[in-house]
Amino acid sequence: MFCSRIVAGAAGLLLLAGCSIGLGGSPGLDRSDRTTSQVVGDEPFAVKVGAATLAQGGNAIDAATAMFFALSVTYPVAAGLGGGGICIVHDPAHNQSEEFDFLARDAAGGGAYAVPGNVRGFALMQSAYGALPWQKVVAPAEGYARAGFPISRALATRLAEAADVVRLDAGLAAEFMDESGHFKSAGSVATNAELADTLATIRTQGADAFYAGVVGDKIVAYSAAQGGAIGRADLEAYPAARTTPRVLQMGGDYVFLPTSRTGAGAFAGALLDNLARAQATPSGSRDTEAAVIVAVKEALDGFGLNSLPKDLGATGFAATDAKGQAVACAVTMNGPFGSGHTALGTGVALARAPSSGVVGLASAFLTPVIASPSGDRPATLAGAGAGGPNGSAAISYALARIAHGEEILTRRDLRSTGVAPYDNVNAIVCTDSVCAALPDPAASGLGAAVPLK
Repeated sequence: MFCSRIVAGAAGLLLLAGCSIGLGGSPGLDRSDRTTSQVVGDEPFAVKVGAATLAQGGNAIDAATAMFFALSVTYPVAAGLGGGGICIVHDPAHNQSEEFDFLARDAAGGGAYAVPGNVRGFALMQSAYGALPWQKVVAPAEGYARAGFPISRALATRLAEAADVVRLDAGLAAEFMDESGHFKSAGSVATNAELADTLATIRTQGADAFYAGVVGDKIVAYSAAQGGAIGRADLEAYPAARTTPRVLQMGGDYVFLPTSRTGAGAFAGALLDNLARAQATPSGSRDTEAAVIVAVKEALDGFGLNSLPKDLGATGFAATDAKGQAVACAVTMNGPFGSGHTALGTGVALARAPSSGVVGLASAFLTPVIASPSGDRPATLAGAGAGGPNGSAAISYALARIAHGEEILTRRDLRSTGVAPYDNVNAIVCTDSVCAALPDPAASGLGAAVPLK
């Protein structure tokens, strides 16, 4: 059930050198004149990479891409090179919004391992919209993997819950457990040299090098040795899609969300359609939260969902820049650390095949959305729910409040997903004068604002 309990958050926000956390802008400024760019996500070190990318002249799409690759190192329980996802891009300068679909897919021959989509999807999006060279958005993740990164509280929490998965995979155990067989605590340094080598290949040779050549050969060989069915043709022919998102109106904003041809779009669309009907009733018009609860229940009933695993291995993040571009992304491994199997010699944990049980529903709850008054205006909201129906409910609640003319300017203004701890919501919300990057109030994420130089 959608949770109305407000939680302030377990971890304090971290400051990034040269950047400030929280609100940007000053009273009276139009959104097109905002003085900050924004990033938000579940894992602080990856968010810091996104903020640094913006500070170095990157745009929102560069920041989101850099955050994803960093997450694949610092938050592999939910984001990895072996997984897939969906992003929504809003570009007011060119009056266009696009959807990028790159969900992990079943191999043609079946099997327990998914054909990865993230690398090709983020490469397609960054090549279309990014301002920085590809190498610059991949390099920070490679550095984290090779030199090491401190395990954040966000990751440590999920490691403890995924203990059985980690112990059964040699690669994961070597990275996240010490010599005595205990899990490394928050603040301990982890490295992954094989993942660093894979990222170096992607950085220097491009995304296609992940799907072919030595990396692709190792993934195919490992899949075959473990009874999987990922073939060379599955990898080489993987098609990331670039399409027009669904658009609906809420209050004075147009909301861009995934199309119904994906499970994510089907659930998000049903949820928002149900919400519109619930709010049309007298009780729903008076109580937004009650209307969201009704809408979520109806959507879950419509999809025949009665129970879900605690952790579906998903996360969402967003970025905006001072020129008005915005991007919201949600990615999943279809379970914590995906299949729990790391392809030998690559450092890449393979996502579970979507058809392998209830975890295949993980993609149904990826809810990246962007709201804007028009196609040529900056976003009023860019954010994502992920990991379960509570995440989707929380982002829908934020949209509904904005549609009613209410301001959401602190993380406490988002509704907590704490009753379902690995459902998450992260959003960047703007009024006419200020923007705020708001991580889930019940989690240990980070929101950062980067002032213009």
